[in-house]
Amino acid sequence: MMLEPAQRAGDAPPTAREQGRSTGSSRAAMPPTAATANDRSTAQAIQVIPAHDADRRSEHEQWLGRRLLERQLHDGAALRISALTLQLGLFRHRVPAAEPDLRESIDGLQDELHAVLQELRDVAGKIYPPLLDGAGLGPALREVADRTATPVRIDAPEARFGPAAEGAAYFAVTECLDALDGGAPPVEVLVRLDADILAVHVTGVDVRHAALMHDQVRRMGGTIDVAGSGAGTIIARIPCE
Repeated sequence: MMLEPAQRAGDAPPTAREQGRSTGSSRAAMPPTAATANDRSTAQAIQVIPAHDADRRSEHEQWLGRRLLERQLHDGAALRISALTLQLGLFRHRVPAAEPDLRESIDGLQDELHAVLQELRDVAGKIYPPLLDGAGLGPALREVADRTATPVRIDAPEARFGPAAEGAAYFAVTECLDALDGGAPPVEVLVRLDADILAVHVTGVDVRHAALMHDQVRRMGGTIDVAGSGAGTIIARIPCE
């Protein structure tokens, strides 16, 4: 199976900064469980140590490096393995039917190459998901939701927020969803642009899962808030480039 070529940065929609002025504030679209001036008594805050500008730049560069490494795996090793697998398949059809051992050996090589290709896909996804790079945060989170046992609804715009902010948000939400129990109630993930801030609301989860999202958000100079207790809302706010 071949890795599908992903849309690259040059084809990507405008970033959050370019769309922020026309998008305006999205606070009105936030779920009613989000912390407001009237329900601060039910909201708790996860203490986040502000990141210095130098730390944020370093984190941004690391995300760019991860995306570049994923592209090298996708456009280099993975495509070469896919091409080799195809060539073996063509070669197999040229082997006489009287050579069953040779045909079996080729089939075994193809199986091994498919396994290696899947391992590369898994590694690339842990570094920087190809779908996140090519299509954005919404499609990438929907892919995660599809493989999550708990029903998860993703509400996200088509806007792009920059590779660093999108990467931090993606892995923060993924860690939270991975921690859900099999019988957990439905979850909603709301993604919005609030000025130059990527705001992600995860509703219907145990607010203690905010600790799982903390490190990804903190390193980008963002904040984590929770509203309610037990099954509530976790709100991550991450500055965009």
